[in-house]
Amino acid sequence: MSKLDEIKEILNTLRVAMSISFGILVVTITGLVKRVDEGNVDLLFWAGIVFSILIIIVILKLLIKISDKTKQIGGL
Repeated sequence: MSKLDEIKEILNTLRVAMSISFGILVVTITGLVKRVDEGNVDLLFWAGIVFSILIIIVILKLLIKISDKTKQIGGL
């Protein structure tokens, strides 16, 4: 496998991971909004907030890696 194909495969995998992370974030935020609407601001709600922040950090790291791999393709 050539270096270009290897980088493209990694890039596609990172994009899939980012899409899944966005889906998880949307589901989590939807659950948090539902809990607030029902007046259930408890430990589970705050755990969801922390989890959402962690998912956002993961998405940002994935975006940085995608950007790096895209620049690598441009350099080849």
